[in-house]
Amino acid sequence: MNKKTTSKKHCHFCVNGIEEIDYKDTKTLNGFINFHKKILPGSRTGTCSWHQRKLAQAIKRARIMALLPFTRH
Repeated sequence: MNKKTTSKKHCHFCVNGIEEIDYKDTKTLNGFINFHKKILPGSRTGTCSWHQRKLAQAIKRARIMALLPFTRH
């Protein structure tokens, strides 16, 4: 069996010292949703579980405030 050797991804928010994730910062939030506007999992983006929960909450708030779309169409 061939094993892939990948380095562990580091949390974007922990590395940059970001405590609070602002739902009005759509440029940052767009980096954590895919083409179909779904929230990417922490295993793919490398965010820690604490920031992943805060990120999901911020994306959902931005969707409610119509800053981010719910779907692609």
